[in-house]
Amino acid sequence: MLSKSQNSNDTSEFDVFSKARESGLDIRYTTINDGFPIEFDRDLHLVEYRESLLEHFPARVDEFVGSIIEFNPSMVHFLVVDTIFHWGAYIAKKHKLVSVSFWTEPALVFYLANHTEILRENGHFPCKDNIKEEINYLPGIQTISTRDLMPYLKEAEINTINYKVIYMAFNEVEKANFILYNTVQELESDTISALNKKIQKNYAIGPMNLSKNLPKNTNVTKSLRFESDCAQWLDSKPPSSILYVSFGSLVHTSKQVLEEIAYGLLLSEVNFIWVVRSDIVSSIDAEVLPTGFVAEVKDKGLIIPWCNQIMVLSNPAVGGFLTHCGWNSILESIWCGTPMICYPITYDQPTNKKLVVDDWKIGIDLCDGTSINSGIKRDEVAKKIKTFMSASHGSKQEIKKLRAILHRAIEIDGSSERNFDQFVKDLKEKIYPNNEEIMAN
Repeated sequence: MLSKSQNSNDTSEFDVFSKARESGLDIRYTTINDGFPIEFDRDLHLVEYRESLLEHFPARVDEFVGSIIEFNPSMVHFLVVDTIFHWGAYIAKKHKLVSVSFWTEPALVFYLANHTEILRENGHFPCKDNIKEEINYLPGIQTISTRDLMPYLKEAEINTINYKVIYMAFNEVEKANFILYNTVQELESDTISALNKKIQKNYAIGPMNLSKNLPKNTNVTKSLRFESDCAQWLDSKPPSSILYVSFGSLVHTSKQVLEEIAYGLLLSEVNFIWVVRSDIVSSIDAEVLPTGFVAEVKDKGLIIPWCNQIMVLSNPAVGGFLTHCGWNSILESIWCGTPMICYPITYDQPTNKKLVVDDWKIGIDLCDGTSINSGIKRDEVAKKIKTFMSASHGSKQEIKKLRAILHRAIEIDGSSERNFDQFVKDLKEKIYPNNEEIMAN
């Protein structure tokens, strides 16, 4: 686990790990110093920070893995690393471990990042920023507009740290022995089939952050942020009357965008709950909403710094989700059967939006396909929200179907459960190629 610099004597642990060990699971964690002092503002100096992670952090991981193996060489057999970190396969090979790459985004985004040469041959990489063309020559994916490509595949970002991270990651990813995807086979079957023809070591095992076996009422949190308790406020509202608004835990936006959304919500006259992080604009500007807005919304709107998103989305009072289209948020929204209004900001989000709006038809586009950089207007925001929350639109029916797919995927004989079992079997064969007794267990 990557961490900020901290006291090496700090033995505090996340409650979830303690609970796991109480249930008999030997799950442990540790932190690796990222090389920066605790007071260093990582958001404010993001480029410097990410450059350091590319250049210097791999050596720290290498040293850590080596020390673990030296301490107990017979117990360490494989290394699982987020695909974004390019050094996973190298460190695994150095220490004679099996390398497992874990992709946390949809298979479509992986496919596009893995096929830049085909895009280049057709004049779509790096893609010109303002053109709108249809890409219909990639086997395994439906037609996609250049407007829906990830920003780091476009000219404006080709020299940025975001593209450098992706380039290095996908230059190394096929060196991994196995690739896990946090998606569901049935959601992206054609794309996964196309990847299997190229790489042949893929397993769709999502949704990784959801389970039917988790207790409904638990004090164990997976968040490092303080979560506001919204239950009483939610329960006071009619069914399907609340729009939940959140732009996730990482991305930043501008005060102008927040102002237009704020007054769009006000003009729509719908009930809403809005997660507004203190650092959503920047780490040094916590006053992000229009002056007097909180008082003006009165009891129609609840504005909080953070919450348990699954608990909110699963509440009967919530009828829609205005989202930045982060992949975890999309999976959680599908899991709870909550249709979406999409306002993608960066990274994989424009491409994720394409899946939600065009392929699966479980949401609408707040920007109607125009560039998010062109801005949004409060009147249009209000109109979209009001129509979306009041209409019996098709996305409500379609998301019920996808919700059933996600829930079935993690059943005992579901696709993700089968894929994970196959991964474990293949992993054992790789680790113990000549040991039938271990393989049998």
